Amino acid sequence: MTDSNVPDELRYTAEHEWVRQVGPTVVRVGITDFAQDALGDVVFVQLPEEGSAVESGESFAEVESTKSVSDIFGPLDGTVSAVNGELEAAPDLVNSDPYGAGWLVEIEIADKATLTARLDAILDAAGYRAVIEG
Repeated sequence: MTDSNVPDELRYTAEHEWVRQVGPTVVRVGITDFAQDALGDVVFVQLPEEGSAVESGESFAEVESTKSVSDIFGPLDGTVSAVNGELEAAPDLVNSDPYGAGWLVEIEIADKATLTARLDAILDAAGYRAVIEG
């Protein structure tokens, strides 16, 4: 049993990314509380440039901690529309506020009509809890 914070309103991947819809065709992505806890102290975050393509299931960023370097995988296909520039100077925001100030990127999804279905196809909070409580 874990005591990780898993907000009910988010969607999740089995690779420990979270997804929040923030606009009609835009989602914000970060790593979960469980993931940041497992990583330990985050010391560097390598994010893609705005305009970069993201493919579902493919690595698009890296989070480096005192323990290891971990790939961040695309939860959906799209284009990076924003990156969290705060993480350059304060990568520890990923640890202290993984669902808030520690977000990584925003991804623009090309087809608004399929966004809801695509979000529904990834894990909800109960499904993610089952993964981490395994």
